[in-house]
Amino acid sequence: MVHFTAEEKAAITSLWGKMNVEEAGGEALGRLLVVYPWTQRFFDNFGNLSSPSAILGNPKVKAHGKKVLTSFGDAIKNMDNLKTTFAKLSELHCDKLHVDPENFRLLGNVLVI
Repeated sequence: MVHFTAEEKAAITSLWGKMNVEEAGGEALGRLLVVYPWTQRFFDNFGNLSSPSAILGNPKVKAHGKKVLTSFGDAIKNMDNLKTTFAKLSELHCDKLHVDPENFRLLGNVLVI
């Protein structure tokens, strides 16, 4: 389990308060799908993902990216209880969607704050 100091929590919360979740989420997920095209297989129902411009302009990509970063915001609100906060989401992505955990590291690689 991760334990954050009061200073770390304050820094994370302060930085997150400046985040435009809608804009950054869509951009991050879009970059993931462009830079690591094999991740597109998890988004078959998103429509046109045939080119970088199609991906970055895709409203479903933008909406899901916002949803992803919104969950990060939930984690920030619950830094002392991350395991419980992400339990259902983890189960969904692991057990039902069969997403390789490595893909979350890749998302972290393309997330620019």
